Amino acid sequence: MPDTSPTRADALLATATLALVVVAVVAEGTAPAGAVLACAVAVGLGGLVLAARRWPLPALLATAAAILTYYALDLPPVGVVAPAAAVLYRVAERGRVVPAALVAGGLLAVSVAVRLVEGDDVAVVVGTELGSEAALALAVIALGDAVRNRRSLRAALIRQAVAADEERHREAARQVEAERLRIAREVHDTLGHTMSVITLQSAVAREALADRDPAQAEGALAAIHSVSGSAMAELRATLGTLRREPGPHEPAPGFAQLPALVDGVRRGGLAVELRVHGPVEALPAVVGSTAYRVVQEALTNVLRHADATRVTVTVRATPGWLSLEVVDDGRGGPPPGRTGRQGQGLRGMAERVALLGGTVETGAVESGTVASGNAPSGFRVSVHLPLARVTA
Repeated sequence: MPDTSPTRADALLATATLALVVVAVVAEGTAPAGAVLACAVAVGLGGLVLAARRWPLPALLATAAAILTYYALDLPPVGVVAPAAAVLYRVAERGRVVPAALVAGGLLAVSVAVRLVEGDDVAVVVGTELGSEAALALAVIALGDAVRNRRSLRAALIRQAVAADEERHREAARQVEAERLRIAREVHDTLGHTMSVITLQSAVAREALADRDPAQAEGALAAIHSVSGSAMAELRATLGTLRREPGPHEPAPGFAQLPALVDGVRRGGLAVELRVHGPVEALPAVVGSTAYRVVQEALTNVLRHADATRVTVTVRATPGWLSLEVVDDGRGGPPPGRTGRQGQGLRGMAERVALLGGTVETGAVESGTVASGNAPSGFRVSVHLPLARVTA
């Protein structure tokens, strides 16, 4: 909304309007009574210049009426456009170009008509004075409109700059949030799986020591050492990326590490069968990494919640898709005291898959789905990852 308080410029324009009439009165040698009337009208015209900032159209109409009254009192001529120039400018500057032009045209028409009726020379009235008055009116109206357009353009540029700056801040915040979620998923997947395997293997080691089976205990401890070492390497790589440390970092685990992941779980006593169908050697790195994390999270959930004895991991690669299915023969539903298995892990899995445009399906399966033969129930995680839109 434009400022409606009179400014120093308005005061200068009002003073100039007043001075214009005073100069005309002095130059004409007007009688004192006429001079007083002329100055009174001049003061009114100056006040209307100040009022035009707040009430442009009423001030313009009042100015036109004051000019007509001025000439009706037979006061010294000062033109019809010059006393109204400041108000015409202000009205045009507020975007009311047409009313300004109509009022200016009306004043000129009345002035020409009256002077012609009074017998003034047509060539002088129309050819000279009308042209100069019309040129002055057009100039002040055009100036006001140009100032308005320039101000509008500047305001639009400022709004665009502010919007662009806000969008940059939002994009930066989105990138920070995405990176935060990525790191949270990496840490969760790494630590969650590692702690599950350590818990399982430590239980195996404790039972082996109780049964005086050093070989089995040693194997369990070796598995704990191996999985904890791998977890530390992954955490160092993640933290190195977060800190932007120079030097090479260990790449994120991919499809090539899937057999080692399965072997680590298998050494804990859980029977895990890995079935791979189709060409998986040339999978894009991001697809391989996502596949690894999906299987890792699914196996972690089995170790934590399923009370399963057997798991089947099926990987099927086709020209356009990579399908993953992890099925266990456990309880098939949420364990006692839990509202469900859709925790942070499965949520993170769904986020990873969604980033590649894939889908995730989870739920209980019918008895006998797993090859154990006598499984009472089970739980299935099924993931489909598109390959057509993913590059290596």
